[in-house]
Amino acid sequence: MWGYRDYKPVSERRAEARVQLEKLKKKTPGISPVIITGSKIASTWWGVAWNKNLESYADYANRIGRGRSYVKNGMVLDLQISPGRISALVQGSRKTPYKVHIQIDKLSESRWNAIVGQIGRRFSGAAELAEGKFPEEMSQIFLKQGEGLFPSPKEIHLDCSCPDWAYMCKHIAAALYAVSARLDLDPLLFFVLRGIDFSDLLKKSVEEKISNLLKNADKKSRRVIDDADIAGLFGV
Repeated sequence: MWGYRDYKPVSERRAEARVQLEKLKKKTPGISPVIITGSKIASTWWGVAWNKNLESYADYANRIGRGRSYVKNGMVLDLQISPGRISALVQGSRKTPYKVHIQIDKLSESRWNAIVGQIGRRFSGAAELAEGKFPEEMSQIFLKQGEGLFPSPKEIHLDCSCPDWAYMCKHIAAALYAVSARLDLDPLLFFVLRGIDFSDLLKKSVEEKISNLLKNADKKSRRVIDDADIAGLFGV
């Protein structure tokens, strides 16, 4: 609709969002609103990195900021993350929330193999991943544009039920920002979004590490003491 504008004050929209959220909680089991308690949407390095990645692309730079206040003001009433898909309900100008659907392309096989190889060469990082942590030492593996785990704009496909003609409306921008808050709580959702089986990632990473160790097995380190040396050292 040409000329569409949202003139409702924030206080009114917040009130409507609270009312709609209570209704949704009664009707929809498993609803998962995004609640921001501090001044930042994301606080962990990986959550912040998700936002910075989106903001770094010219296609998104002038649009993504439109959703920041929506997230902070509790307008994202539901956010669901599944393999390659983000679904959200975002409160806007009307009483009922808008439906946002975002598709994320599956990670290409070539990029997947490159990431697995790099993780396999950093065993301590793989061990932390197995514990559900996201080690910062591996940030370059995941963040490098075009080669990492984060999607580029061409790998993200957007859709919203609102009448805004913009490619990225406020509701879509809010949903994308809200993802960073969810990643704060569960960094392994990165892998879900890119269609990666996390257990398979760990398995392949360990296999890569073992392969690297076997390749170097015949290269004896000068720091290694053989059995004869040990016997002489202890007089046995």
